Amino acid sequence: MSSRLADYDYELPEGLIAQRPLARRQDSRMMVLHRASQQIEHRAFAELPNFLAPGELLVLNDTKVITARMFSDDGAVELLFHERLPEGRWRSLVKPGRKMRVGACLQVGGVPVAVERICEDGSRILSMDGELKLDHSGVVPLPPYIRRASDAGDVERYQTVFAQVPGAVAAPTAGLHFTPEMLNELPHVFVTLHVGTGTFAPVKSDDLTEHRMHEERFWISEKAAQAMNQAGSVLAVGTTTVRVLEAAQRREGKLLPQEGATSLFLYPPQQVRYVDHLLTNFHLPRSTLLMLVSAFAGRKFVLRAYAEAVNERYRFYSYGDCMLIL
Repeated sequence: MSSRLADYDYELPEGLIAQRPLARRQDSRMMVLHRASQQIEHRAFAELPNFLAPGELLVLNDTKVITARMFSDDGAVELLFHERLPEGRWRSLVKPGRKMRVGACLQVGGVPVAVERICEDGSRILSMDGELKLDHSGVVPLPPYIRRASDAGDVERYQTVFAQVPGAVAAPTAGLHFTPEMLNELPHVFVTLHVGTGTFAPVKSDDLTEHRMHEERFWISEKAAQAMNQAGSVLAVGTTTVRVLEAAQRREGKLLPQEGATSLFLYPPQQVRYVDHLLTNFHLPRSTLLMLVSAFAGRKFVLRAYAEAVNERYRFYSYGDCMLIL
């Protein structure tokens, strides 16, 4: 068993963390892991169609990143609005927290905002005296390991070309490599899972059985469910898609169209049951995403592949290269 946090650590030079995307989405490198033979290949993402099995269906997450990061009008507080609540309230992460105690008030985009409650995870429930205009005043919420301010380029590139349903605060990054032209040539369907702040939440307990994932909403349409039930095999694009398919309800082995929520946390020795192949980016050490990939391909094999990726100077994380697991 591999239920210890320390079992999912690896060394990564800071210079391999991609700070900006490549000029063209499709130019990423692609490491190919063959689970049956335990072999590794170094290929290009543009070669992905060559690895698809006959009748294989791509399943992608069409969530859309909202411009969820804002600053107080005096510049003293940074806020990440990640869940709209009833009665005009929002759940938000704030920095620094000491300025946002219960009862604290400030102006954000000219709207009076007050701290109503502090949640167990440190996020704040905020009440508003007006409507926040995130589309107008917010900025792209780049991950913390991208050590620069977001700019106009990120509005386009930290978003998949097939993003449709607004609600995520982080991109489903395995989908960032696709162009419309490539996607048009491949059989595919979409599911939706709004990626929340939990994707960046560190695992604090050394015993993984004690970690609890944040809940995230997902949707599977009737069209998508029918296509997946008829497919010869399924290639999940991204760990968020895996979580949807593994958490989804089934009847007599058939996937049902549905709306739901999942806090599913996958790590070895658990197994991924409903996904045949996986396209994913390279993930942070000790992260739940790395653990999910290890549940799919085996921890030792995955960590060997990561060590090789470091040696071959792959680009890591959201704007980095990808890995295809067969």
